[in-house]
Amino acid sequence: MNRDIYLSNTLTNKKEKFEPISKNKIGMYVCGPTVYDDPHIGNARPLVVFDILFKVLKCKYGKSSVTYVRNITDIDDKIIESSKQKNISIDQLSEKITKSFNKDCDYLNCEKPSFEPKATENIKLMIDMINTLLKKGNAYENNSNVYFDVSTFKDYGKLSNKNIDELLAGARVEVSKNKKNPEDFVLWKPSNDDEPGWDSPWGRGRPGWHLECSVMSKKYLGDTFDIHGGGRDLIFPHHENEIAQSRCANGNKSFSNYWVHNGFITISNEKMAKSQGNVFKIKDFHSKYNGQVLRLALVSTHYKQSLDWNDDLLTQSQKTLDKWYECYKEPNGKVLIDDKDLNPLYDDLNTPGYISNIHKLYDIAAKGSDKDKEIFTTACNFIGLLTEPKSKWLEFKKDNLNISEKEILQKIKDRNKARDNKNYELADKIRNELLDKGVLIEDKDDKTTWKIK
Repeated sequence: MNRDIYLSNTLTNKKEKFEPISKNKIGMYVCGPTVYDDPHIGNARPLVVFDILFKVLKCKYGKSSVTYVRNITDIDDKIIESSKQKNISIDQLSEKITKSFNKDCDYLNCEKPSFEPKATENIKLMIDMINTLLKKGNAYENNSNVYFDVSTFKDYGKLSNKNIDELLAGARVEVSKNKKNPEDFVLWKPSNDDEPGWDSPWGRGRPGWHLECSVMSKKYLGDTFDIHGGGRDLIFPHHENEIAQSRCANGNKSFSNYWVHNGFITISNEKMAKSQGNVFKIKDFHSKYNGQVLRLALVSTHYKQSLDWNDDLLTQSQKTLDKWYECYKEPNGKVLIDDKDLNPLYDDLNTPGYISNIHKLYDIAAKGSDKDKEIFTTACNFIGLLTEPKSKWLEFKKDNLNISEKEILQKIKDRNKARDNKNYELADKIRNELLDKGVLIEDKDDKTTWKIK
């Protein structure tokens, strides 16, 4: 495909043509989970958004030309605090939440990234980067703490498009007597005896969160790479700090050339927050919905915009997939998607535009040949939908009905008896009761059959 890819670049605040450093070596880094608690629905959005971007990049440049790195932060103050609250070891907690995260990724039908490094596996490289920053005068040590000196990096705030005073006014900044300036951020901190720690030139301690991503991206993608992604909440301070320490340590003018950030998820138009009691974990949906339902819901709005999460959104996504599965036809061999149908995804991951094209392909498939159905199914597959047979889709729905097959057959028997007695009001009531539970009944040739709605 010759179509150019365009992405909204937070660094320039413009939608720009994507021009890779090398067409044979595309690098993308996305901030992964901090494994202190089960992932919530807000965490699901970047998983799906950047999974689709990964697919688009591979479609354009070839599978072997794209490297996607998504880290796992398995050492952090949040993890330490959570392990104390849950009364389990940090290792046990990290392992448990990492497994939960991987299960959620599979549930959402996300491909595995090329690399998924853990912070604890790269401590030596973090110590090396800190040493480099100290030697260059971009960092200082005080009481076994090492801080990055923000005043030594003139481009600080460029990603956020704000000056330091503006950034500090709206941010939760660590207060410490060990800092020279309030905006300075930690690279290394001492660990208590009951906390994880590693030996270093500054004593036993652990790395700062921001440093971890700088080191892991450098390890797999080099000093400068193409795309860095994550949620909007990471722009400041996390991504701003990554840029500062990476550029200073590596001595280059660019860390990542394109910064792509997805918008927030709100819950019934309210900000998601534990204090509001509206934080929904992904695992809570596993038994209620096929993962495809959530995936479609997550891409129903452009990734840059806020997405309001509510029951109506999930209901509509369920209905859409039910309809689409009526035209499911497993592709027989390689089926190509027309360039014009793919165009929205090349234009800044316009998933609503692509979904609109899928609806058009459905209309053609519903009246057309098996080949039309294969094209339609392939177009769905491209964004991770209709990737399982119709039988499996229906099986999930059947397993999750709020009524047993025995009860359904009894309801049908009761309805038929009511019809024989000309009690049509009762017959309609039973039909509607079944419909409310996801069961559709059909009368044909004096016989009543049922199917999952």
